[in-house]
Amino acid sequence: MTYEDPFTGEDAPNDLARYIDHTLLAPEASRADILRLCKEASAHHFKSVCVNPVWVETVKKALLGSGVLTCTVVGFPLGTHNTDVKVFEARGATMDGADEIDMVINIASARALDREALVSDISAVAEVVHGEDSILKVIIETALLSDDEKILACEAAVEAGADFVKTSTGFSGGGATTQDVALMRKTVGPDIGVKASGGVRSREQALEMIAAGATRIGTSAGIAIVTGGTGTSNY
Repeated sequence: MTYEDPFTGEDAPNDLARYIDHTLLAPEASRADILRLCKEASAHHFKSVCVNPVWVETVKKALLGSGVLTCTVVGFPLGTHNTDVKVFEARGATMDGADEIDMVINIASARALDREALVSDISAVAEVVHGEDSILKVIIETALLSDDEKILACEAAVEAGADFVKTSTGFSGGGATTQDVALMRKTVGPDIGVKASGGVRSREQALEMIAAGATRIGTSAGIAIVTGGTGTSNY
């Protein structure tokens, strides 16, 4: 079976490495684990390494000269931080060298269909992130939202200046589905990135996500995906 890239109309790429954010967000991850992640990302030429904020400086130094980006998370994993806390966290992460920030929205605002609150929260972080020439991805946590709420969250993210919308944290009982990725792509249009994250463990799953409209894959099973095996990714 082949999968079509929604942008080029051609078969999805053989080289999946450029789509992958090689991810380790487990709270018990050690420095040795993080350095191993960086080594793997460099060897396979992944797009980025995504870690908790405490590891950003370590990752930035380890990836120097590799061409692999440094990514971290803000308001993670619940999204329930006050906006000023998310802004402070994002500023610190970019100062430490983060090229990309994946922030979690206030899920309660999405479920209340409160577009104004969502835009306010996201735009405050976007201003800081873009001020440092970094990229902002907005995690809407699809497993906790209805389709109408997902659409609203994506629309708010676009209005607030997000560069990507992202399906999941991997910590809320559900991950990426092709249906959600397709809905998100339809909502945000062709110019905003869509990141599928949570439970993507195999090459076939990754290709399905790309065919549905994903332009980035967040996973801890990146090696399995690029080598055609299977992994045990929650992220």
